[in-house]
Amino acid sequence: MEYHVAKTGSDQGQGTLTNPFLTINRAASVAVAGDTITVHEGEYREWVKPKRKGLSDKRRIVYQAAEGEKVVIKGSEHIKDWEHVQDHVWKAVLPNSFFGGYNPYEIEVFGDWLVTTNHRHLGDVYLNGMSFYEADSFEELNSPSVRTEILDQWTGKIVPVHNPEQTKYVWFAEINTDTTTIYANFQGADPRKELVEINVRRSCFYPEETGINYITVRGFEMAHAATPWAPPTADQPGLLGVNWSKGWIVEHNIIHDSKCSAISIGKEGSTGQNYCSIRKDKPGYQYQLEAVFSAERNGWCKEKIGSHIIRYNTIYDCGQNGIVGHLGCVFSEIHHNHIYNIALKREFYGYEIAGIKFHAAIDTQIHHNRIHDCSLGLWLDWQTQGTRVSKNLFYHNNRDLFVEVSHGPYIVDHNILGSEYALDNVAQGGAYINNLICGKMVQAKVLNRST
Repeated sequence: MEYHVAKTGSDQGQGTLTNPFLTINRAASVAVAGDTITVHEGEYREWVKPKRKGLSDKRRIVYQAAEGEKVVIKGSEHIKDWEHVQDHVWKAVLPNSFFGGYNPYEIEVFGDWLVTTNHRHLGDVYLNGMSFYEADSFEELNSPSVRTEILDQWTGKIVPVHNPEQTKYVWFAEINTDTTTIYANFQGADPRKELVEINVRRSCFYPEETGINYITVRGFEMAHAATPWAPPTADQPGLLGVNWSKGWIVEHNIIHDSKCSAISIGKEGSTGQNYCSIRKDKPGYQYQLEAVFSAERNGWCKEKIGSHIIRYNTIYDCGQNGIVGHLGCVFSEIHHNHIYNIALKREFYGYEIAGIKFHAAIDTQIHHNRIHDCSLGLWLDWQTQGTRVSKNLFYHNNRDLFVEVSHGPYIVDHNILGSEYALDNVAQGGAYINNLICGKMVQAKVLNRST
């Protein structure tokens, strides 16, 4: 069965080409294994939550944009009711009910291995597609200066700001019992006449339940998700994600402007949820080990989890990761993706940031990806076993490749590492074969942590 969704449709319709549904979620509520949902041109402001799973690789549920049509799914809303405050500063007052139970302007970036946030929140403001920076106070909105340089926390080097002009566009929010007031400096633009959006939803495409297997997502543009920090010891939601399942194919999508992570093939919360940061009773790496053991007790195995394919996607302008995963990324293939501008705003910093950041990339293949202009290109951390990194192109990153605290075996072959700082090898059991390495290499051992 093929269901159709169009902006001219109705959720009381039949979901046919001539009588389509209005929302993707309506189609998701009726699709079963073997069905296809074709979405037609337009902008869909909803969090798509697949309800049913496919049954095998040959009996999938396929979500696809109609061929040749531009379909955009956004986690933001268009805000038109702005009131002038002073100079270039405007405000929008929204009832807290507008956000449902998830207010990104109240929720801070928080979690394990997060080093510094300056109390940044999950919200964001966009002017004609460009994201703003969050200010520390209302007073900072009045005359923000253009910043041209910023500290790269890992290397300790001062590096150029990616887009200096963007740094003078700033926002600040105040939340009380009933309302959320968002203030923003639009630098002379009239927000009543321009396209001004604020992110309101955590995700754009992500099932609420685990085990929604064998889903294909193809041909969409997705943007503006208020995703939380995604460490390996917590739930790892993304703008688009699989939520602890098996056999997804995510292909030919354009994904951008996720507050933290774009695509998640990571773990869920029952095996650990930021316990190190909350309980403060033992190191994060201890909780990471416990997450692995807990996942094994809960049935983490090849028959139930992983084996995803992430291919031919363009991913950019995200605060933490282009693709992230712990445990759920096993047996997967990541190839022919273009990933760039990851963590360059540097509004927060922690040890889980990269174009691709995987823990337990067991028997995972990462090949033919183009990764550039990221604070770190690819980070394989713990349980890099049976992993192959092959024929990828890295350049113009602050660092290209980091393999950490693993005993292997893994292979890094036929890659171009073109940045000034090319490689951190803090692991054992790796074979580096026929790579072109153009920059600095650091070799180190960490033998005091079990892997």
